[in-house]
Amino acid sequence: MVMAWRRKKADSPAEGITAVRRLLLTCKEVFSTGGPGVVPSEDKIQQLRGVLDNMKPEDVGLAPTMPFFRPIPGPRNRSSPRITYLPLHECEQFSIEIFCLPPSGVIPLHNHPGMTVFSKLLFGTMHIKSYDWVVDAPFAVRDPKTRLAKLKMDSTLTAPCNASILYPEDGGNMHRFTAETACAVLDVLGPPYSNLEGRHCTYFLEFPLDKFSSEEDDVLRGQVERECHAWLQERDDNPEDRNVVGALYGGPKVED
Repeated sequence: MVMAWRRKKADSPAEGITAVRRLLLTCKEVFSTGGPGVVPSEDKIQQLRGVLDNMKPEDVGLAPTMPFFRPIPGPRNRSSPRITYLPLHECEQFSIEIFCLPPSGVIPLHNHPGMTVFSKLLFGTMHIKSYDWVVDAPFAVRDPKTRLAKLKMDSTLTAPCNASILYPEDGGNMHRFTAETACAVLDVLGPPYSNLEGRHCTYFLEFPLDKFSSEEDDVLRGQVERECHAWLQERDDNPEDRNVVGALYGGPKVED
C-alpha cells in the first residue's frame, strides 16, 4: 500500500510545478481556441482566474524593495515616474506580462481591442478608472477620433485581492492605472497586441460631456450624466505622459 501511494504521488503531473509554470499551462488551455473578440467559456475564465487569484509576488521573483519600485522621474514634460515592463511569455494566442509601478506611477488611459484581459494586483494599492464604449450614443461629435464612453470602474484596490477581468466589449476595456503605493500588476492578454493584425494600443484623453456637446444636446446630456459618461479622444501612439521601459524578467522560469 505504501509503495502504491508513493508511485501515484511521483506520477502526479502537478508535483513540483511552480506557480508561474502553472499559469502558463493554464493560459495555453484557456486560449487554445481563442482569437480576436473571442471570449473564453465561463468555466475556463474561472479556471484561469483561480490560478491568478493565488499568485503572489514571490511567485514571479518580485518584492516592493526592488529597484523597479523606486521613483525615478521622467523627462521634464512627463509627470509620471518611470514604469518597468517585464515580458514573461508571448505567442499568437496570449501574452503574460508584469508592470512595476513606483508610487504615483501612471499607465495612461488605453484600450485592449478584441481582447480578454486578466489583471492581478500582486502587491500595493492602485486606483483604476475604466470605461466601455457607448454603442448607441444619443449624440456624437464630428471628430471621428472622439467617442462617448460610460464609466465602468473608478475605485482603489489594495492587494491581496482577486484578479479583475475585462472583455472586448465590456468590463472596462479602456482603463488607466495610478499607483498610490509601489505596485506590481500581472496581466494576461488573450490575444496579445499585434500591429500587423490591427490590435495596436490606443491612448485616450478624457473630457466632460459639455466639452463637445451643443445646446440641442442638453436634454440628452442630462440623461447620460446621471450614468457617468465622458468623451474619450484618441491620442498619439506614444503620449508624453507614457513613461514605460522594458526590462528582463528575472523570476522563476516560465518555460522548460
